[in-house]
Amino acid sequence: MSELYYYSDALKLGQKASRAASAKGQSPYLPALDEIVPPERSAAGVDLGLVQVPAEFIVGTKTRGRTESFAVNFMPLLPESSEFAAKWYALCRAHLAEGIREPVKVYEYLNRFYVDEGNKRVSVLKFFDAPTIPAHVIRVLPERTGDPKIENYYAFIAFYRLSRVGFLELTKPGGYAVLQRLLGKAPDEAWTEEERRRFSAAFYRFRKVYEASGGSKLRATAGDALLAFLKVYGYPQLLTPDESALKKDLSLMWEELALQQEESVIEVKTAPATEKKQTLLTRVLPTGQNVKKVAFLHDKTPASSGWTMGHEQGRRHLQRVFEGQIETCAYENVMEGEGPVAVMERAIADGCGLIFATSPRILPASLRVAVAHPEVVVMNCSVNQRHRYVRSYYGRMYEAKFIIGAVAATLSDSGELGYVADYPIFGQIAGINAFALGAQMINPRAKVHLSWASVRGGEHADTALIERGIRLISTQDSARLRNGSSSGFGLYRVADDGERTLLAAPLWRWDVYYETILRRLRDNTVKEEYERSNRALNYYWGMSAGVIDLRLDPTLPRGTRRLADYLRESIAKEVCNPFLAPLHTQDGSLIGEHQHALSIEQIIGMDYLVDNVIGAIPTYAELSPLAQSTVDAAGVAPSMRGVAEESAK
Repeated sequence: MSELYYYSDALKLGQKASRAASAKGQSPYLPALDEIVPPERSAAGVDLGLVQVPAEFIVGTKTRGRTESFAVNFMPLLPESSEFAAKWYALCRAHLAEGIREPVKVYEYLNRFYVDEGNKRVSVLKFFDAPTIPAHVIRVLPERTGDPKIENYYAFIAFYRLSRVGFLELTKPGGYAVLQRLLGKAPDEAWTEEERRRFSAAFYRFRKVYEASGGSKLRATAGDALLAFLKVYGYPQLLTPDESALKKDLSLMWEELALQQEESVIEVKTAPATEKKQTLLTRVLPTGQNVKKVAFLHDKTPASSGWTMGHEQGRRHLQRVFEGQIETCAYENVMEGEGPVAVMERAIADGCGLIFATSPRILPASLRVAVAHPEVVVMNCSVNQRHRYVRSYYGRMYEAKFIIGAVAATLSDSGELGYVADYPIFGQIAGINAFALGAQMINPRAKVHLSWASVRGGEHADTALIERGIRLISTQDSARLRNGSSSGFGLYRVADDGERTLLAAPLWRWDVYYETILRRLRDNTVKEEYERSNRALNYYWGMSAGVIDLRLDPTLPRGTRRLADYLRESIAKEVCNPFLAPLHTQDGSLIGEHQHALSIEQIIGMDYLVDNVIGAIPTYAELSPLAQSTVDAAGVAPSMRGVAEESAK
C-alpha cells in the first residue's frame, strides 16, 4: 500500500473524529496549551529532558497556529492535494523505511502533552499506533490552589520522580503513595530500571485483560483498576503471566472495579436504619440473613489492649442477648502465625456467616476474603474505606472529644492543654480538631499541644507534655493496659507529685453497636442497603445512635458538668455540630468558607489540623512499625510528603 492510501485512511479517521466531536457540541480541533495556560507560565516550565511519552497522552498543540490542521485524535484534516499532505507522505515513508527517530518537542501540563515542534510526526506515529513517542519535555507546573485535581497531579510528579513511570493515571486521593507501598517500596525509594520494566509489562498485560473484560466501558482509568486489584491480590499475583487467571480474578472483584469510576465512592450511614417491625409472618418465615455464627478477629489480645477488650465485651454482650440463636467466636493476635486470611478462611469453614475484623490492620485481609466469599458479610472497624465488598464501621468519637475539649477549657487557667493521639488515621484527626475547637469555644485563646503515642510510645508522649508544664491532658480513645489495669484514658489532671486524676472519659459502646448491626442484619436491612447502593458503605454512628457516650467525674464543678450534659444532649439530638464552618487551619487556609457546617465526608477526610493546635501530623518515617501498618490500611499521613515539593523545584 502506498503512503497516499495511508494518508487517505488517516484523513477518514480525522473526519470521523471531527464529526463526532461536533455532534457532541465539542471543538473538532486540537486544543492549544496557550489557551489553557498563559504563555508566560509555560516559559517558566521545568526541563525534563528526553522522555518516552505515552502517545495517548499527547492531546494538543502548544500554539493555536496548527490546531485546525488536525482533528481531536491528531489525524489530518487537510485535503490530499495539500502541501501538508505531501509532508505527511514523506514522514510516512521515513517511518516505514527506518522509523521516525527525531524527538518532538512538547509541553506537559497535568500529565497531558502539547506539541510545540513535530505535530505531523506525532500524527504519523499515532496513525501507526506507536505506544510511546520520544519527546523533549518541558513541564508546566500549575498553581497550587487546593483543588483536589491539582494536588493529585503534584502527587503524580512525586511518584514520577521516584519511578519515571508516566503512563499510569490514578485519580483517587493518595493513590500514588498507596501504589508505591503496595509495590514494596519505601515512600521515598527510587525504582531501578529492572523494576520499571517489570511493572510496565505487568501493567500493559493487566490493561489488555481489563479492557477486554469490559473495563473499556467503565469511566475508571486502568490505573485505578490496577490499584484496586493490588489491594485485593497483591503485586506477586499481578506479575503472573497467566491472562486467564487474571481474567478470573477480575471477574470476582468486578463490583470493586466498577466502584472506581464513581466520583464519590463512599456512602456514609450516620445512623442505623429504623428497625423493621416484626409481624407474625416474618417471625414464622424470617427474611433476613440467617447468621448462626459470628467471628471476631482481633490484632491483639484483651489482656494487652484496651481496644481489643472493648470489642470483646461487645462480643460477649451479643452472646448473652442472642443466646440460643447465634454463636460467637474470637480469634486473637491474627496478624501473627498463619495470618488473618487463613484465620478468616478457617472461620468461614467453621460456619461463620458474619465476620467483624476489629482493627484497620486487618483490612487488606478482610477485602481479599470478602471478594472470594460474597456469601459472607465482612465488616472492618475503620472509616473512610473505599471498598465495595467490605463494610466499614466506626464511631464519631470526635463528638465526645469536642465536649471533653470544652470541659478541659473550663478547668484551665492558662488555656494550655495537651492531647496524646494514637495513629494518624481517618477519624483520629477529626478527634484532635474537635477537642481543639471545643476548647476554643470556651476560651478563644486556648492552645492544644499535640503529642503522638505512635512515634515514641504513649508514656513518652505523656511525659513530653508534662515537661512543658501542661497539666490537663486528653489521651487515646481507649485505655492502655498497664499491669492489668487501664490508665491514661480520657482527660486527666496531673498533680505536681505526678498523681493523675481522671476527669472525663469518652466511651465506646460496642455492645450497642454490635447488637444494632446484628439486628439490622437479621431483618435484612444490611442486605437491602448494600443492594440499593453502588458505593462503599461506611457505618459512622455517634451519640445519636447511642454508640458513643461520655463519663464525667462527679467531683467536677457543677457548671462544667451542666455544660457537658447540655452539649451531649444537643449533639445526640443533632442540634449541635462541632464543626461549624469555616475552619482556620494551621497554614492559614479556610475550610468550608461558604458553608454553615462541614459535611460528614469533609469531617471523615480531615488531613489537616486547626489553627489552635500546636504540633503536626507525623511523617510515615517517624511512626513505629505497628503504626505504619495501621496507617497503611487507614492512614491520612501523606506518606510521600515533601517529595512532590522537591520534584517541583
